[in-house]
Amino acid sequence: MPLQILIYPNKQSRFKIQTPYNKIMKLSQSKTLTLLMLVLAMAALVQESKGHPCGSTFFATLVQLIPCRAAVAPFSPVPPNEACCASIKALGQPCLCVLINGPPISGVDRSMAMQLPDKCTANFEPCEISK
Repeated sequence: MPLQILIYPNKQSRFKIQTPYNKIMKLSQSKTLTLLMLVLAMAALVQESKGHPCGSTFFATLVQLIPCRAAVAPFSPVPPNEACCASIKALGQPCLCVLINGPPISGVDRSMAMQLPDKCTANFEPCEISK
């Protein structure tokens, strides 16, 4: 591919030279920035989970509670099933509290999630809601 140089007026200088290399660099920089933001967000979540006695990350905990999805949907009359209660008991109170106090989860009513231990007779202490 032949090198194509475009020259057009620029407010800051008299002319700006646009080459394919410039376009590649801008695209590369935006991808790098996006990747950096993703890594920082993941590191923050891992760091947050280390501050709690829960041994799982936020996402691992969320995946473990998939059987409870119907029981924690907003306005759901569905009680937790056996698989959900087994997951709650295996997960434990600290991990459930990490989920409840974590970022918002689409399709999950936090107050219904807080009621799962009682509905499953898990005998957990209530989670303290952090704001």
